[in-house]
Amino acid sequence: MEKLNLMKNGVLRLPPGFRFHPTDEELVVQYLKRKVLSCPLPASIIPEVDVCKSDPWDLPGDTEQERYFFSTREVKYPNGNRSNRATGSGYWKATGLDKQIVSSKSHQLVGMKKTLVFYKGKPPKGTRTDWVMHEYRLSTSQNTPNNLAQENWVLCRIFLKKRKINKSDDDEAENSGSVPVFYDFMAKERANSYSGSSGITEISNINGLDDHEESSSCNSFTANFTRNQCP
Repeated sequence: MEKLNLMKNGVLRLPPGFRFHPTDEELVVQYLKRKVLSCPLPASIIPEVDVCKSDPWDLPGDTEQERYFFSTREVKYPNGNRSNRATGSGYWKATGLDKQIVSSKSHQLVGMKKTLVFYKGKPPKGTRTDWVMHEYRLSTSQNTPNNLAQENWVLCRIFLKKRKINKSDDDEAENSGSVPVFYDFMAKERANSYSGSSGITEISNINGLDDHEESSSCNSFTANFTRNQCP
């Protein structure tokens, strides 16, 4: 198989229009297993980096994209099998259960996938971040000539998880001032017209005349005026 080198200074350089989006099975079988067996890879597209020697934002590549690395696991204790995932500013912490990766052809278990989240600070009081790592390793059923290399080599996919904005957050943002406010400028004129008519009524009441008294006074004035004018 012809070796295609797409790495430059430890950074992935794909031609325009090409994207590297392998499946979990392809990462384990076509890349990690070949790496362990020292076989030619489909392409020199994944660099060797000790992911725990640097913080996730300092690793090679574009932090806005998914980044893939071959790495070796460092045991935390000499007589244990627990990995040391501490970095300069924090640590990687496993979350959830490991996922089994099954071959689509043979339906056999070929690898395992572990999900880890990066925390700033020191355990157990670290602050959770949005950095996520998927760590792939070969299953124990994948017998290789070098079992030690099989146990040590892992393939890591690291990315920055983007937070989703809830609809309630959008509604709150709209209520905070982004919603246009409409004013009814005719309401003031209508209110003034209503208050004007009520003002006339109030003046009549101040003079001590209600509608009935005012009507009677007018009738009385008309009758007196008529009598005075008649011969």
